[in-house]
Amino acid sequence: MNKKQKNVLIRIIVAAILIALLKLLPVEGWLEFGLFLVPYFVIGHDILKKAWKGIRNRQAFDENFLMAVATIGAILLGEYVEGVAVMLFYQIGELFQSYAVGKSRRNISELMDIRPDYANIEQNGTLEQVDPDEVEPGTIIVVQPGEKIPIDGIVTEGSSTLNTSALTGESLPREVTVGDEVISGCINQSGLLKIRTTREFGESTVSQILDLVENASSKKSRSENFITKFARYYTPAVCCSALALAIVLPLIRVLFLGSSPEWSDWILRALTFLVISCPCALVVSIPLSFFAGIGGASNAGILVKGSNYLETLSQTKCVVFDKTGTMTQGVFEVTGIHHNTISEEKLLEYAALAECHSSHPISKSLQKAYGKIPDQSRVSKVEEISGHGVIATVDGISVAAGNAKLMRRIGADCSDCHTVGTLVHIAVDGTYAGHIVISDVIKPHAKEAIQALRSAGVSRTVMLTGDAESVARQTAKELGIREVYSELLPADKVRIVERLLNEKKAKDTLAFVGDGINDAPVLSRADIGIAMGAMGSDAAIEAADIVLMDDDPLKISKAIRISRKCLRIVYENIYFAIGIKLICLILGALGIANMWFAIFADVGVMVLAVLNAIRALNVKKL
Repeated sequence: MNKKQKNVLIRIIVAAILIALLKLLPVEGWLEFGLFLVPYFVIGHDILKKAWKGIRNRQAFDENFLMAVATIGAILLGEYVEGVAVMLFYQIGELFQSYAVGKSRRNISELMDIRPDYANIEQNGTLEQVDPDEVEPGTIIVVQPGEKIPIDGIVTEGSSTLNTSALTGESLPREVTVGDEVISGCINQSGLLKIRTTREFGESTVSQILDLVENASSKKSRSENFITKFARYYTPAVCCSALALAIVLPLIRVLFLGSSPEWSDWILRALTFLVISCPCALVVSIPLSFFAGIGGASNAGILVKGSNYLETLSQTKCVVFDKTGTMTQGVFEVTGIHHNTISEEKLLEYAALAECHSSHPISKSLQKAYGKIPDQSRVSKVEEISGHGVIATVDGISVAAGNAKLMRRIGADCSDCHTVGTLVHIAVDGTYAGHIVISDVIKPHAKEAIQALRSAGVSRTVMLTGDAESVARQTAKELGIREVYSELLPADKVRIVERLLNEKKAKDTLAFVGDGINDAPVLSRADIGIAMGAMGSDAAIEAADIVLMDDDPLKISKAIRISRKCLRIVYENIYFAIGIKLICLILGALGIANMWFAIFADVGVMVLAVLNAIRALNVKKL
């Protein structure tokens, strides 16, 4: 509890004690009036001040104005206890609201703790702490155990485990060593690391995350806009209704019924009507629900750029995926060795040595599978044939590694493969020795993600890729995606997404998930763009509405469930608050509901709605 909340709590306790003491004292008349003003001003002076400021700024019609008019009116009519009690319980409700908002903000603040305060630069054998903003790309920084990585970069020296939970929501540490990319905001848990920065601090992952979260509240959902408009017209309407209740109805009694106007009774009804009408539950709980939902999602590694996107996501019925880097790891790996006439280890060794001078991704994947640093002294007479492959002499033996064209060129009969992927055929001394299959590996949770989406009510899943048709269909089959489009250019992806948008129902949402620069146009065109944040391009992250910080496609279904829970809470609060208000307003106008009943209708409904809104923070079990 912060200082302001403690101050309000003290005032509530003091006011409650004073009310109880005054009820016991045998005082009447002006003395009673004067004594009750003490707890009234103790508990309500800030509300009266806000109401006066609203009147001066010509924005009078808010909850502060309603509370001020109602309580002052009740005291002037001699209902001292009721008048002070209304203000007392209103402040109790405000305290609950403040606590709820504070809890949600603390949830966001935990994310903000990933902001690094400094970066270590080694100068003259000592470490100097500098502002991360002053570190230029290409600088070597030192991150000691227990420190946050301040800027994105590549490890040049050392190995360690990183705590990435603040970014991804996952508690499992990540192992890193020389050559691995690391992102800012992670905590170095064990060994000392030297990192060559690849970005400026302002463009690093941690800065982008903080910017996204801090600006999320500026984009309002349709529900929030509805409440804003509702309150704008609702408050003047109830003020006019209360005025009519206090003046018009008593005059009608006099003019048409010839009975006594009973002004005090009707004025008390009007004041009760005002207290009941206060729209606090709606005005407070709806934005708080979205704020809590965004906070809960961020702790799960899902960054939502605005409550409007959270609302739109809840209606997702069609999800379109990019393939490479989204559903697959985007990294070539050796997945098979077939038709080999020599041992698999020897075939892989020949291939890795023959390709050791190349920087091509396929060559790197061969060297990675080999598991050793190739001894280039064993390799000579390297001839690289564009579009075919490599012919090199390894340990005095001629080794050819490449595609089927290369095998035909040297006169070696090669075998085709039933497995989909890139084939590296190997010939030793002109004789075919087998082939190695290299393919993009499907992400661990990709298949599970498709099943989870279907369980979440997504009726259509589509995959788009620039890859060959055979590779695309094989990947789609493994994932369980029935609809796939291959060999596409970026413009083709936009065209297909636009067709899918035209085919869906008006209320349904189409989400596109991608990670590359070429996905940026489609991310912008879709109803909801979801980007892979860990390894995704800056363009994709900028164009997207939602960012998955750990690139796990399983988080897509979780994001949908979070959004639906948040929207369910929002509508629960809307129906509950408006329903109770209407019933109580009718009872108040008929004189059945007194001021104490009004207190429950106002403060009680607000407290219940706020407590319900806090549930949006809890997303662990979704």
